Formats: sequence, C-alpha cells, structure tokens
Amino acid sequence: MLEREVAPVALSDAFCKKYGMYDNSGIIIDCGKDISGALFSLDLSSKAVAAAIEKGFNLIVTHHPAIYGGVSRINFNDPIAKCLKNGISVISMHLNFDAAPEGIDYFLMRGLGGEQAEISAPVDGGGYGRVYAVKEACFGEYFNMVRATFSERALAYGDKLKKIKKVASFCGAGFDDHNMAFTVSRGADVFVSSDLKHHEISGLLEKGINVIHLTHYSAENYGFNMIYNKIKERLQLPAEYFCDGDLK
Repeated sequence: MLEREVAPVALSDAFCKKYGMYDNSGIIIDCGKDISGALFSLDLSSKAVAAAIEKGFNLIVTHHPAIYGGVSRINFNDPIAKCLKNGISVISMHLNFDAAPEGIDYFLMRGLGGEQAEISAPVDGGGYGRVYAVKEACFGEYFNMVRATFSERALAYGDKLKKIKKVASFCGAGFDDHNMAFTVSRGADVFVSSDLKHHEISGLLEKGINVIHLTHYSAENYGFNMIYNKIKERLQLPAEYFCDGDLK
C-alpha cells in the first residue's frame, strides 16, 4: 500500500547500492493481524506507542528505522517490547521516503521556498540533497520565515543583512564532503540541514555561505507529515499523525 502510493522499499535498496550506504526500511515487526488503524510517527518512541494503544491502532509507520543495526538486548520497557506485548506491527520507511521524487528531502525544499532543484545524489527520479533558487530576501527575513515554518529552535549563522537567492538543503543529518562541494560549486548562499558540528558551520561561513541549523526532527517531520497528508485518504483505514513537540 505505502509502496504503491509513495516510494517502494526498493528505492532504499537502489540508493544504498549506488552510494554505498546502509538502511533497514520495510516491515520491522509483523504481528500477523488485520490492521485496525495506523499511527504515523517520525520515531518509534514510548509516546508514539502509548498514543497507538490509546487509539486502538495496531500499526505504527515510522520514518526512522525502529531497528537500525544489530540488537543485543531488549528492555521490557523499550518501545519494541511494548509493541510486541500489545500486538502492534511496525513499518519503517527511511531512505526511500527521504529520496522519493516527492519525499522528505523534496518537501524540505518546498517548505524552504524552492520549486526546481539540482540534486546532489540522484536516484530513480528522486534523490537526496538539493540546491535551488528562492525569492531574493535578506538572510534575516528568510530565517524568520524558516523558523515560522519549521521550528522556533532553528539557529542562524552569518550576516543577517546579506541578500540570498540560492539555498542548499539536506534533510536530517546531510553534511559530508560531497555535499559541501556540491553546495559550493552550485553557488548556494545558504546551507540548511541539521546535526552540524561546530567546525562544519565554521567551514561553511569561511566560504561565505550562511547556515540555518534545524533540529533533526523538524527537518524531517515537516516532509513526513506532508507525505501522510497526501496519502491518508487513500489508506482506507483509521489513521492519525503523531507529532512530538518536545523534539520539534
């Protein structure tokens, strides 16, 4: 259902193969029951599990994989254990939702004011990392728009009076040498992502590129919510979106 409507798990496989990455998207827990309702949540958290139980839903759809690598032990109070105890299945849609033609990275661009972009890591009509034109504005004005759209916890670095008209954005934790080079070579005035380290921010500023540092949650929750709203009427079962305000 989700594969037909948004992005097949095969897209994650293709992305990993092309760029040497690892992912664990797809069915994480299968309790073998008919679906009573689906809760969409960026993370499989205790709060999300509690919300699913309260609503009588037995499926949680996450963006971040509920299990990413090897699991050596599970605590009785872990979200995974709570799902197993309560018969809740889990599907995680990670890199395929990031890189879909209208996926999380795409919607980050749209929320930041872009429409058409060059893609840093293209795959199957979509991809990850974008540079695009935006309506010219002072950086300070642009940052205020970004905070209002994504999160009041966003941080800005650089000259607030600088005129900006080109933005590079990468959902989640997107900074690496390749994306730095892509940002610079395409003449971006602003770099937008999350989980940046001090020396990375400093390095971008040295190159004359202003920085907007989003929380990881807000950088991806925006697009994940957009995907939910796009498909919810076609799910043919009760569904709700869970937003964790403590992380936004």
